[in-house]
Amino acid sequence: MQIDDVLKGAYKRLTFVTDTPQLDAQLLLAKVLEVSTSYFYTWPEKIVSEAQYASFDALLSRREMGEPVAYLLGYQAFWTLELEVEPCTLIPRADTERLVEVALSVLEAQEQGASSERLRILDLGTGTGAVALALAAERPNAEVLGVDLIEDAVQLAQRNAAQNRLMNARFLQSSWFDALDNTAVFDLIVSNPPYIDPEDEHLSQGDVRFEPKSALVANNHGLADIEHIIHRAPRFLTASGWLMFEHGYDQANAVQTALCTAGFVAVESFQDLGGNDRVTIGQWPSKKS
Repeated sequence: MQIDDVLKGAYKRLTFVTDTPQLDAQLLLAKVLEVSTSYFYTWPEKIVSEAQYASFDALLSRREMGEPVAYLLGYQAFWTLELEVEPCTLIPRADTERLVEVALSVLEAQEQGASSERLRILDLGTGTGAVALALAAERPNAEVLGVDLIEDAVQLAQRNAAQNRLMNARFLQSSWFDALDNTAVFDLIVSNPPYIDPEDEHLSQGDVRFEPKSALVANNHGLADIEHIIHRAPRFLTASGWLMFEHGYDQANAVQTALCTAGFVAVESFQDLGGNDRVTIGQWPSKKS
């Protein structure tokens, strides 16, 4: 069969499975043929062998069952990076790039008034290392530490750091702050923690069905891990250091309240590209104030 015919058949099979049937099909066929998707526009009449079609059909069948394209490909683009992904971690999403953007704006302000010391950044629940590595790439003079409870995720993040040649990021297995040195302090702590209510109906829909529930779900209507981090973070923040979270679209007020109650100042929320409150930040007050 010609490439054009193979793709047309795949589009029809994925029409009711995904909002992006053409892109999904092209990405999967490009993986099998070991080409870029632009190849299909240049050589639509090229023949797909029986063996190649069998491999493509197997991937397509898994996608029809709802398995995320990123897991089928083994990678996901995030920020300026290409990251290896595995089912032990969440797939990095575009909304999380908003967390990176807000973090960079805070770091820029800190750098302008900082001493010659390197900024120290902690990423809690790092998963693939997406946020930690994006910040490490943008701030090569910063020291970035990412922690995750899952050892497989830590190893994955380490591989992603090596593959993207980011030497200023390291990763550690830890349940939030538990494995950190008693003397560790950070200018910025970021986290994209589990924040979905265990009763949320969306957990049985779409790509999240294949992602680890431990990285998605938190008790107390999705707020338990955020509240735990807020409670413990001051011990690990420098004076005037910042704490920030990605959270659910309807959780900004609750996160703001928790930060203010814990003594944080300059509490503020930021919207994602869809206009939903997505990131909330707070600053630990200076000891002089």
